Amino acid sequence: MPPRPGYKIRALAALTRTNAPTIRYYEEIGLLPRPERQEGNQRRYAEDDVRRLTFIRRCRAFGFSIDQVRALVELVQDRTRSCAEARDLAHTHLMDVRAKLRELKALEKSIAGFVATCDAQCAGGPGSECVILDELATIEPAGNRACCESAV
Repeated sequence: MPPRPGYKIRALAALTRTNAPTIRYYEEIGLLPRPERQEGNQRRYAEDDVRRLTFIRRCRAFGFSIDQVRALVELVQDRTRSCAEARDLAHTHLMDVRAKLRELKALEKSIAGFVATCDAQCAGGPGSECVILDELATIEPAGNRACCESAV
């Protein structure tokens, strides 16, 4: 019996820049349909699988969650639903990304301040006596002691 046309999992992985364990995972959770099997129980993927896996991979690259990807896949499959749903989902995701960016910028500012304080106060002593490290564990700042200076 000649081999069936289609892609083996390695070829699909290479073509879509996805690894085989991820492909198996997407099959397991139902994002990618289970493929036909050939002799030796090897998976065989069709062109539709290439397109769908590429779609899934690109959605994930945009940071969409598995649930969001699932919703987008369902939209692709259901001709009765409006593409406005995809826009709305993407807009919500964009707002979440922007909120995370604001949080990261605030975190960056806090860490930069911490580093500046370390630079200004560090005397290079033992870590167990480090004022900066101690401040990370206390509610009230230690004051104006130099870093790594004993609190005698």
